[in-house]
Amino acid sequence: MADDERTARILAAVRAIPEGFVRTYGDIAPRTPRLVGAVLREHGESVPWHRVVRADGSVTQGERQLALLRAEDVPLRPDGRKVDLAEARFPLPPGEVAP
Repeated sequence: MADDERTARILAAVRAIPEGFVRTYGDIAPRTPRLVGAVLREHGESVPWHRVVRADGSVTQGERQLALLRAEDVPLRPDGRKVDLAEARFPLPPGEVAP
């Protein structure tokens, strides 16, 4: 698969995350979650990058990302520093399994 195709698939997957939900890097690209990070670094401002979090619910962009998630009423854990993935993870398409 060409890099342009992979990038387009990643960006489409991020755009598909509705307000109030998140997905993890591994949800978007199970075999290459770091590629998701690289694509978001390059193209992040054109997509809702803040809706992509680590597998443990932590965020990569600190308070800026948390503020955007709070503004969308994304459920956070009691400490307010991690997303509550049990509540906020956007459901995977049929047949996909969370990592």
